[in-house]
Amino acid sequence: MSPVFPVTTIGDAPRAFQPIAIGADGEKSQWVVPEEMPVAFVFNRRNYAVMLATPLDLIDFAAGFTLTEKIVDDASEIENLDIVYSDRGVDLRIKLSPTKLERFDVRQRRRNLPGVAGCGACGLENADEFFEPLAPVAGEKARIATTAIGKAFAALSDHQPLNTKTRSVHAAAWVAEDGSILHAREDVGRHNALDKLLGALALVDTDMNSGFVLVSSRCSYELVEKAARRGVRAMASMSGPTTFAIQKAREANMALYARSPTGVVEVIGDDVQPDTPR
Repeated sequence: MSPVFPVTTIGDAPRAFQPIAIGADGEKSQWVVPEEMPVAFVFNRRNYAVMLATPLDLIDFAAGFTLTEKIVDDASEIENLDIVYSDRGVDLRIKLSPTKLERFDVRQRRRNLPGVAGCGACGLENADEFFEPLAPVAGEKARIATTAIGKAFAALSDHQPLNTKTRSVHAAAWVAEDGSILHAREDVGRHNALDKLLGALALVDTDMNSGFVLVSSRCSYELVEKAARRGVRAMASMSGPTTFAIQKAREANMALYARSPTGVVEVIGDDVQPDTPR
């Protein structure tokens, strides 16, 4: 896909996986492991965050992270992107339109610490930010057939080439209402995989009413927030959600589904009322 902004690549891109030898002497075998390296987000020459991520689909990652962090409202507000590779990681040098610099300055003051692959809350200034209300997604609450979700669960592995090699990365997928997987992205971090997917969807101007998001991990509140900010109306997860994720999904009027031992279930129903986290 072609991004809506110019992209320049500097340096040599690393491989997304590496073969290593494992096992005791005399019983060694080869195992393929995913690459995990620092990916720095630099806006208008100012550092914002460093995420540990897999160096795949970095244009999508740049767009998705910038959007879900609420630095811009539309990918067209990114003026250009320089992807700079070095032996110590990757810099995503993003130039914002002048109208977005003030918003960026506010966000930078509130989040300015490194982030790890498994954490979507690193660098937040205080706990109050967890409870900022999510705006409801547009339209009535979505209803997705559980048969379609089950079909997507069954097909997800076919859209995970890196996980097929390594058995250790997450995926996020965009799924049509009939259960057909249309787009998928992978990363060592589940939040990163979702950012990559949401960035990819933004770059092709996807109608967010036309399907739902599927994630290979448990559904945490950060995933719900990121998806809701991009207008996702339904999400399905391979594992169960947390109580805070359920609370946030209710707030956003987002339908939430999960795979259970008995099949696909809708998590948010009239009889599911999680306590407010304390």
